[in-house]
Amino acid sequence: MGNLLRLLARDEGTCFSPQRYDLFLDFENAQPTESEREMFLEVDSVLKKGQAILSEISQYRGASKEIREAISNPGEDYQEKARDAVFPLVQQLRQYYDFSLDIETVVPKILSQLCSGSMSPTQHLEKQQALVKQFAEILEFVLKFDEHKMTTPSIQNDFSYYRRIVSRHSLSGPINDEQDLFKVTENDEQISSALASHMSLFYAQPTPMLKVLSEATMKFVADNKDIPVENTTETLSTMASVCQSMLKDPDLIARFVREETYLFVLRVMVGLVILYDHVHPVGAFQKSSNVDVKGCVRVLKEQPSSRSESLLNALRYTTRHLNDESTPKHIKTLLAS
Repeated sequence: MGNLLRLLARDEGTCFSPQRYDLFLDFENAQPTESEREMFLEVDSVLKKGQAILSEISQYRGASKEIREAISNPGEDYQEKARDAVFPLVQQLRQYYDFSLDIETVVPKILSQLCSGSMSPTQHLEKQQALVKQFAEILEFVLKFDEHKMTTPSIQNDFSYYRRIVSRHSLSGPINDEQDLFKVTENDEQISSALASHMSLFYAQPTPMLKVLSEATMKFVADNKDIPVENTTETLSTMASVCQSMLKDPDLIARFVREETYLFVLRVMVGLVILYDHVHPVGAFQKSSNVDVKGCVRVLKEQPSSRSESLLNALRYTTRHLNDESTPKHIKTLLAS
């Protein structure tokens, strides 16, 4: 509570003016120092799984057709076809949920490296670029996963249908509490009713990975009383400002070797604004905020709509404080247009 009050008092006395950062974050080539290596390898193994998950979810076909047919036709053939279509998909959904637990585990560890000690946020970003790159890759994963989830309604529909099947199965006979498992085929992993409930809550969220990320960050702040809360929020805001400065500086842009790096930095900038808005007690849109939201939105609006529209929508619909009465009208108008 003391940390929170100190942060609020600090912000009330701050009149934010956009600051230019000349720091270049080498998102393409950053390599871990010896002190970063152990943490880097742990996070790297998680990120590799994340790439596979993004590839899978981008091709998620769903079982809408089979489910519709099973609902319209009570015959066993249709029911079996629906089960055969849904159950492998549920195993995929379980893998995605399990991965969210990995995110929940590694994020506080990275934040501990980037927010503790005597170095300023800028010094952390400059001297720990490999971990900064990995944190940025987590942010990009979160945005991409949640975008796929929001545009794939069959994910939630498939899991809801699965739970209805399990419920009917449970009602057909007594179940031993110690064996409270529903196994579909010999090749399927068992999903307990408790796990199914956790998965249901996860997929009920419009942006489930963002919720995991923001809660993991807030838990890090709450659990580490020795690390001032402003260390975390200033690290997020400084990193967002550095990304914004990189995107506006032709000399820094010229250092990108791969074209997709520019879009990566755009996504990371937006992810940082969103995360800051979820973690900071008054959010990113207040006049006292250390995030130049107006500048970030202007950078986005300078891009082709194919690059910017999904990111602008992320700011419009996944932030926490945009619609607060205290949010300046010009910010709301800028994002509404």
